[in-house]
Amino acid sequence: MGVLVRTADLPAGRRLDAWRAVVCDTLGPLDLRIHRDAPLRGEIEMGRLGPVGVGRVHTSTPHSVYRTAGLIQRDDREEYRVVLAVSGSPRVAQDGRATQLARGEFAVYDFTRPYELAYDRAVRLAVFSFPRHLLSLPPDAVASLAALPIGAESGAGALAVPLLRRVAADHTTYGPESAVRLSAVVTDLVGAAVAERLELTRSLPDDSRRRTLMLAVRAFIEGRLGDPGLDPAQVAAAHHVSVRYLHRLFEAESTTVAAWIRQRRLERCRAELARGGDEPVSAIAARWGLPDSAHFSRLFRRAYGMPPAEYRRAGAVR
Repeated sequence: MGVLVRTADLPAGRRLDAWRAVVCDTLGPLDLRIHRDAPLRGEIEMGRLGPVGVGRVHTSTPHSVYRTAGLIQRDDREEYRVVLAVSGSPRVAQDGRATQLARGEFAVYDFTRPYELAYDRAVRLAVFSFPRHLLSLPPDAVASLAALPIGAESGAGALAVPLLRRVAADHTTYGPESAVRLSAVVTDLVGAAVAERLELTRSLPDDSRRRTLMLAVRAFIEGRLGDPGLDPAQVAAAHHVSVRYLHRLFEAESTTVAAWIRQRRLERCRAELARGGDEPVSAIAARWGLPDSAHFSRLFRRAYGMPPAEYRRAGAVR
């Protein structure tokens, strides 16, 4: 993550212009409202996690950032943005609705429509940019997003919030391949959390309902891969659908529930083995829900063409 502006590094007379340039040009096109005589203190950093933009904003100066219809005409990026309140209480407003985020809550807003993000006291924010086609939010739900804070109390939000916070803090430590994979997990979890918060499965057309239910199901599975007892019945019960209907969802994607769980477990094991180290292979496999060493070795060889121990050695010499 690169620092775009740090006011402590600039003379007081240049801080406002430098901050405005970063906010309005690099993060925008946007504009901001700030009292010219207010002592501006803060820092903005930006980076990427695969196709997802990741940023951090820390400021103790009250001000607001906004996007007008005229500014939107200058920029054709179709994306959603997610703002997470790491500390402080930012206010997000769009389409005549507004939400005051508490610490640990996030909201989604549409970058293709006017909005305002305001802070009346010190804040630390994590901001993410998602191409619209990645987040796959149904059009009939978009208008309600900005007025819905999403927290970590339960469901997919309980997985999404700590992951967003962690990714914003240390995403530069991930290699390119891991970053792309992790961006997919982040995207799915945010989509699932939004689906739960809007209760989309009750009111959307069949296609949208199936898509958002699959996001929630995948997020549920992702958070429980270490449970060797995870099975289709448990997944179905958690989402109030029949096992038969759950199987139909996965059939539409040319896989099965069990195959998906197995694939995700193997991917987690493969990623850990690729990093090398001397932890027993059996311990890694057990951590991801595959406690039978012989069975794990057969599955791994079938998936990646070599035994797990050999895969780790091959990675160590590359």
